[in-house]
Amino acid sequence: MSKVVEVSPTTRHEGHSKLVLKVNDAGIIERGDWLSITPVRGVEKLCVGKTMHQAPKISSRVCGICPIAHTLAGVGAMEASIGCEIPQDAYLLRTILQCANRLHSHSLHNILTLPDMYIPGTDTKINPFSPEEPVRTVAKRIQKLREVGQTVGEIAGGEAIHPGNPRVGGMYYNITPQAKQKIFDLAKEALPLAIAQMEFMIAVLKNWENRGTVTVGKTEVEIPEKFGWHNQGYMAADPVFESSSLDFEPRWDPDRWTDVSPYNWFQGEMEVSLEDADYPVGGTTKVGTKTWPQMQACTSVPLYDGQPVEVGPRARQVIFKNYDRKGAIGLQIARQMELPDCLYTMVEACDALNCNGSVLADEIPQGDGSLGWNANEAPRGCDVHLARVKDGKVQEYTLLVPTTWNFPTCSRALEGAPWQLAEVIMRAYDPCVSCATHMLVVDESKKIVAQKLVQ
Repeated sequence: MSKVVEVSPTTRHEGHSKLVLKVNDAGIIERGDWLSITPVRGVEKLCVGKTMHQAPKISSRVCGICPIAHTLAGVGAMEASIGCEIPQDAYLLRTILQCANRLHSHSLHNILTLPDMYIPGTDTKINPFSPEEPVRTVAKRIQKLREVGQTVGEIAGGEAIHPGNPRVGGMYYNITPQAKQKIFDLAKEALPLAIAQMEFMIAVLKNWENRGTVTVGKTEVEIPEKFGWHNQGYMAADPVFESSSLDFEPRWDPDRWTDVSPYNWFQGEMEVSLEDADYPVGGTTKVGTKTWPQMQACTSVPLYDGQPVEVGPRARQVIFKNYDRKGAIGLQIARQMELPDCLYTMVEACDALNCNGSVLADEIPQGDGSLGWNANEAPRGCDVHLARVKDGKVQEYTLLVPTTWNFPTCSRALEGAPWQLAEVIMRAYDPCVSCATHMLVVDESKKIVAQKLVQ
């Protein structure tokens, strides 16, 4: 007979989410729901009526981890709607900024995923803040990569978190030759560190996968052969940067996208019937607690060609580089493979950049209300912004962000794993839940369902 276990909230990622798992007598997940319980931000509605220059700045505030991706997708969507082509040097600066964000974000995720892993050849869990070697050296290397990413982001974008330089029509300013040389020097300094970090993480991930069993809390569980596998598709618009509706051959299609309501996707009302007080961070939800995923989920379910899709590092590797490693560990390894690529691309873009070149379009139309979209390959996956701009004002604005795409796919990937390892699978997707939360559910009287989650 199936039992229900709930992990709420999940940990070591941005935002708030939970796992509602239906498991068999052996504790193996038969059906899993991973859902956002983050309060809605209402960013898209805030942007309606604002100028096309204001909206990308507003949308970047949805999160502090990937605001660069949202800024670039936002300005790209506005430009697509008004039909504005930007100068090549502006595109190169944006590419550098994109790579800086990915380098910082992937490095940060290594800190969050390492506590799940073991030092190869030992039974010692990796605490990335431990003063002991070799962990201390690894932590310093990660922080250096993050520092390089943030510094380059500040140089190219004006600010390391919410970049002020990108604007509709290109960039506000080009960088100086001295700033260009600084980016070169930082990228060359970081490249051997990125290669070393990639090799270290791949060794750690493969070691974990081959262990056979791992301990969670006080329970030893087996790692299934198909750990974190799913049978859904993949979606990616570019190996590094973006595609938009202005492209001669766009690599994303809004006509292939549909939405399903959470009520029609997630499980119905249930009662928790299994708990574990020894599960990390305070144990699982108490037996007898009511849980109702279909009414508590704060995201719609986006589908592409009528099915959920995985977006992110593995999707990019699968679509553009014939990568074929499945499962949660395959996803993690794909992420590590992108670390050096960030720096190679950064150097190439920097080399091609003309510091005396124009970075602002000669003409910036005001728009006639046409639909435009931009699919930015954010660190966590395809970040699609769609907009209609008329007379310089935003009429419609929609964000289809990476974790929104990944919620239903990861939910399917939970099946067949011991429930104690559900968070390990979930963390492989590097969730950014605040970005993904664009709705809440109300009943017939307009009362918010699950008010306690919002409070």
